[in-house]
Formats: sequence, C-alpha cells, structure tokens
Amino acid sequence: MQNLATKFENLTIQSDFIFKKVMSRKRICIHLLEELLQIKIADINYLEAEKSLEPEFVSRGIRLDIIVADDKNTHYNLEMQVKNTKNPDTKNYVLPKRTRYYQALMDIDLLQKNQEYDLLPPTYIIFICVFDFFAKGNYVYTFKKRCLEDLELELPDEATTMILNTKGTHGSISKDIKSFYDYVNNHVINSDFTRQIDDEISYLKLDSKVRREFMLLEARLLDERREAKAEGLAEGKAKEKTATAKRLLSMGLSVEDIAKATSLSVEQVEAIKAEQA
Repeated sequence: MQNLATKFENLTIQSDFIFKKVMSRKRICIHLLEELLQIKIADINYLEAEKSLEPEFVSRGIRLDIIVADDKNTHYNLEMQVKNTKNPDTKNYVLPKRTRYYQALMDIDLLQKNQEYDLLPPTYIIFICVFDFFAKGNYVYTFKKRCLEDLELELPDEATTMILNTKGTHGSISKDIKSFYDYVNNHVINSDFTRQIDDEISYLKLDSKVRREFMLLEARLLDERREAKAEGLAEGKAKEKTATAKRLLSMGLSVEDIAKATSLSVEQVEAIKAEQA
C-alpha cells in the first residue's frame, strides 16, 4: 500500500488515471478542443468518461479514455499515449490500427438499431502521444480519407483522426496547445491553461476518494496481471508436457509409461498419439 501511495503522489498528466480526471473538468476539456481545432464550443456532454473510471469497468477488453459530444453533436475521443507499443509477435506498431479500432467502437455505439448511416455524427479520434510516431517533427498529424486517384477528393464520412506529437518542433498550433505540450513533456507551467491543469491535479491528489479509487484500480490491475501470468505459466507447462509426450511416443515408449513420466492422463496421451497418427 505504501508503494501505491507513493505512486499516486508521483502521478502526472501522462497517467491515464489523472488524464481522465483532469479532462473530466469541462472548462479544461473544452479549452483543449477549442485551441486544438480552432473552433468555439458552447458546451460538451460526457458519454463514457465517468463510467470508464469506475473500478468495475477495469476488466473490459478496452476502454476509451474520454468521449464527449459538443453542442453541434460532434463527438470526440481523447486518449493519452505514453508508450509506442509493438505487438511482440508481429513486431508491428499497434497505434495505427488502434485508432481504427477506436473509431469502430465509437461508430457502433453512435448508430442505434435501424438508424440510417447518414445519422452518424462527425467524430474526432485524438491521440496525445509523448513520442513522434511518424518521425517527421510535426506538432499534429491529421488524417482523413482521400482518393488515391485524385488526392483533392475527400471521402465525406466526417471521421477525423489526429495524432498529437508533444515532442514536435514545427507546424501551426496555438500558444496554449504548445504550453500543454510543454506541461505533458516536462511539467513546465508557462500559461494560465497549464496552471489550471496543474491546480486540478493538486486538488485531485488531496481528495481521499480519488486516492482510494486509484488504489482500487491498481489493486485490480495487479490481480489481473498475476492471474494472466499464472495462466501463462500453466499453459507453458501444458505445452511442455505435450512436447515431451510427443518425443517419447516417437521413441516407442508405451502410453502408460509416458503418462507416468509426464503426469498426463492416459486419455491425454492417447489423444496426442491419435493426432500424430
């Protein structure tokens, strides 16, 4: 528990937990969206943020960090990405198809049964990355679907994906977005906007309910990791026993002797033998 308490005190805006809490404050979330997109937003409604923060939702296959809808029914999904993760099996970076999957999740939730497709609202998937995925130095990478035969022809599906690069060095962004990047990267407070964010984080760390929520979440995640590790070890041992049984069968040992040597049942060894036949 002491380690969790220390971890809580050291949390920054890069933490999913803190990011969600901070962006759950309307004035901060609205200002970030307005500055990023250079638009005016009168109000926003939170669609998933509060639910995804509750401990009982931790075990879902995937959670969208912050989902809001503005007064014009444009929907936004905001995500903080700290690690440029690779699939250990394919060695491919997962970020591009992660954005695709998140878009699909949003669309499925936004279109009710029997509704026409054209009722899907405009959407923005916004990933705030503390790394430059494309290594081009841009502050922002914005993606829409375009025709390869005519790049001026855009598919008007009103779906936009934005990859924000807090390590960027060039492009056109507002002073407040640049100050937000500085805050995310180095905890530098150089604007009223980042002062508001830092104050909000300070308030959160003084809230005993928030502290308890974080500890419950971390405890649940730790249990899940332990269970996954135990399942992985059990699966590894089972595969090892099967491989041993196959080698012993190829050497001509009897099913009964192999069962004794591997602690497998006679029925299991018979099944392995049948597969090799």
